[in-house]
Amino acid sequence: MHVTDKILVTGAAGFIGSALVWALNRQGYENIVLADFLGSDEKWRNLVPLRYADYVEADQLWARLETPAFRDVRWVFHLGACSATTEKNARYLMENNFDYTRRLAEWARAGGRRFVYASSAATYGDGAVGMLDGQERLNDLRPLNMYGYSKHLFDQYAERQGWFDGANPLVGLKYFNVFGPNEDHKGDMRSVVHKAYAQIRDEQKVRLFRSHHPDYKDGEQKRDFVYVKDAVAMTLHLARTATAGGLFNVGTGRASTWIELVTPIFEALGLPPQIEFIDMPEVLRGKYQYYTCADTRRLAATGWAGNNHTLAEAVKDYVTHYLLTDQRLGHVNGH
Repeated sequence: MHVTDKILVTGAAGFIGSALVWALNRQGYENIVLADFLGSDEKWRNLVPLRYADYVEADQLWARLETPAFRDVRWVFHLGACSATTEKNARYLMENNFDYTRRLAEWARAGGRRFVYASSAATYGDGAVGMLDGQERLNDLRPLNMYGYSKHLFDQYAERQGWFDGANPLVGLKYFNVFGPNEDHKGDMRSVVHKAYAQIRDEQKVRLFRSHHPDYKDGEQKRDFVYVKDAVAMTLHLARTATAGGLFNVGTGRASTWIELVTPIFEALGLPPQIEFIDMPEVLRGKYQYYTCADTRRLAATGWAGNNHTLAEAVKDYVTHYLLTDQRLGHVNGH
């Protein structure tokens, strides 16, 4: 990857997409074409501090791909999708998460372009068959919702086509619980850090779901929480590693409790921890994951040296430099 290479990023105004563009800017890349749907939310604010060459609405991208301006695109980061795990419109999810990805991958491969896309850790379902990445056990996975299935379906399709192998293989990224700056437009899909910060700031306490599983105490349900700055660093590492192909978990490889996640927020605000446990809604209980942890051995085998932030460091950075100041990535000097 050379700084003059043209790069296409879909979902570029979104959470991880805008963080990826921020990371590229920090490394000197500005010849970037952004694609997204800018609707009534305020994710456009994520674009303000970023540097890029062009912007196109995602539904107009198909008409632009064969124009001279797009022929010299060498790298495609496809992060655009419907990311709402609660979305019930199956047709909408299939159009956006399966068919759009398939068409864009076909275009990228036809031009010899590197194609890196967002799959999802939601494809693992309840984790009963493990959370081992790669393609060997794809058909054993059972996603718990239509969002996870729409992502899983493309992974299976790419495997059947042989797109994860060869000289220019696809890279699919299974992001675990990503949190950090530029997520505030996501509504109910915001991270617990973002939601908890507002509660703690306003009420000096936080509410967490009570455990309804005998093996887990209240607040000790576990997730693999990964800071968005580390997630995009992993994304770029895999993109640049020419031999990397297939599906990779993007996480820390460590499962942390909800209590471990929210405690640094209190510390950053100079408050004593105060946690109130509330019942989980019945609609969520059958689909709730009590434990997720990314198996990162395949990632490590590509030469990835490890994340730059511990969980406590990441939460403190997020709260101190972004939530307290209402800033976006690119607005904060040195961050």
